[in-house]
Amino acid sequence: MPKVVEIFLMQLFKVLRKEGLSRTLMWGRIKAIFETHPERLQVAKFLLQNGLSVKGDKIYVNQVEIPTLKIARVVGVDRRTVNETIRAMSLEREIKMVFRRCSQLDHLSKAVAREMGLGVVEITAEDPNKVGILANASRVLAEHGISIRQALVDEPELNPDPKLTLIGNKVNPGKAIPTILKIPGIAKVSVY
Repeated sequence: MPKVVEIFLMQLFKVLRKEGLSRTLMWGRIKAIFETHPERLQVAKFLLQNGLSVKGDKIYVNQVEIPTLKIARVVGVDRRTVNETIRAMSLEREIKMVFRRCSQLDHLSKAVAREMGLGVVEITAEDPNKVGILANASRVLAEHGISIRQALVDEPELNPDPKLTLIGNKVNPGKAIPTILKIPGIAKVSVY
């Protein structure tokens, strides 16, 4: 990124920060930094989606360092692109802090939950920003005697088809599903 553009973006973000830019626009800020380099945006998105943190010029999954070459191969870019992405992130303090604080979540996958005898409900919303879907779906499961072990929600800005996955302490009774489908804003429910 040319130095003039970097300075302009830094000044723009300082103004936006003074105007009370909300955290919900953080992904927009990340996209703005990399808009002229779509391959760098791919790297940034991959890091966020996988909970990989950036500390200094290194990438980590929790405390384990991941070589940039491995990231480059998975994303399908050159190693230098990964390094340039990290460098660009370090120029903007708030974005640097977002990537510094990323961590791999300790969660059960659908497959592991099934093997453990737990119930899995996957919900697709008509509008992923609609308020109350998680609360109402959890309430319905509680009414059927199911305790929620984990609730995983895909970030709509990073996932084009975000889902809410609820993992319960037992296999879900079929009679709970029609009730969940009646919740305003729910488009589809899958049970595993």
